[in-house]
Amino acid sequence: MRLFIPILPVLFVFISGMTVTNAQDHKLNILVIGAHPDDPDIKVGGTAYKWAQQGHHVVLVSVTSGNAGHHELTADQLERARRDEARRAGEVIGAKYVVLDIDDGKLMPTYENRLKIIRLIREYRADIVITHRPYDYHPDHRYTGQLVLDAAYMVTVPTILPHIPHLERNPMFLYMSDRFTQPIEFKPDVCVDIDDAVEKKLDMIHQHTSQMYEWLPFNQGILDQVPEGDRERREWMAERRRRGFTAEPYREKLIELYGRQRGTRISYAECFQDSEYGARLTRENMNHYFPFFD
Repeated sequence: MRLFIPILPVLFVFISGMTVTNAQDHKLNILVIGAHPDDPDIKVGGTAYKWAQQGHHVVLVSVTSGNAGHHELTADQLERARRDEARRAGEVIGAKYVVLDIDDGKLMPTYENRLKIIRLIREYRADIVITHRPYDYHPDHRYTGQLVLDAAYMVTVPTILPHIPHLERNPMFLYMSDRFTQPIEFKPDVCVDIDDAVEKKLDMIHQHTSQMYEWLPFNQGILDQVPEGDRERREWMAERRRRGFTAEPYREKLIELYGRQRGTRISYAECFQDSEYGARLTRENMNHYFPFFD
């Protein structure tokens, strides 16, 4: 006998103590799924802010708890710190931040973990899911990307997790940008001008104290360069981070999308590639999913 679970016009679900509503308000549901707390901020923070500013529903997800990346804190101490940092980062732009309980550095593309991703995508009724390409340097990044791709299509199958209403339409699955070329380089299908959002993005990243001012400087051998004061730290981090947000590698796509006059002036951008899983990104629907273009 086939199990049928109706999807109500307004669906309330509970996850990690939070209530999510998917009222038919003509707003998009966006899930940014990174491997660690701060991955969604670094790669999608500006665009997430622009979506949130327009009233769309943005949820940032860390698949691991981030409890390994530190030179002094224990796993438990670091997990508590990073959950709090993630919460504060989400609050900067008015977004939810969900941190799963999988240990940092131990993520594997198992069926059990695939079900966790399917649950997330269904419960938040995602229209867009953004994640890592499965070619990244970090195994947690690669496996997060693989898990999300493995969840695609399955989110529409009623007999998989039958107690969680399936999606009647597959979301659009997009990749975050990266600089890796093997086995294939990142090719942007859409780029978003974040000149008006880059400071909010930096404010989000600034919340991740354990990473920006402790672990990463230690790992890079520059811990002695980190300033003491909060304002000085933020300025120091921003100067270093802005270089990674430059629009220059994507100038051709920006000119194509924004026109030559504006496209040549954009300083900072976030770009995304259609994964070819789920709904496809086209020139016809781009303004629907990315309502930032004039």
